[in-house]
Amino acid sequence: MKLKFMLAALVAFLASAQAAFAQGCALCYSSASALGASGERSLDIGIVTLLVPALVLFLCVVFMLYRRAIAATA
Repeated sequence: MKLKFMLAALVAFLASAQAAFAQGCALCYSSASALGASGERSLDIGIVTLLVPALVLFLCVVFMLYRRAIAATA
C-alpha cells in the first residue's frame, strides 16, 4: 500500500515538471539541428552514454533502500 502511494507520488511529481519536457535553448537547438545525420547519431549516443551510469546508480540506491525497508519490517 505504501509502495503504491510512493509510486503514484513519484509519477505525479515527474508529470508536473513542465520544464523537463521542453528545454528549448535556442543555441542548443540551432547547433543540434545543424549537425546532420551523423552528428545527430553522435548526439544520441552521447545522451545515452551520460544517461546509463546515472540511471544505474539511481536504481542501485533505490534497490538498497528497498532491501533495507524489507529488512526493517521483517
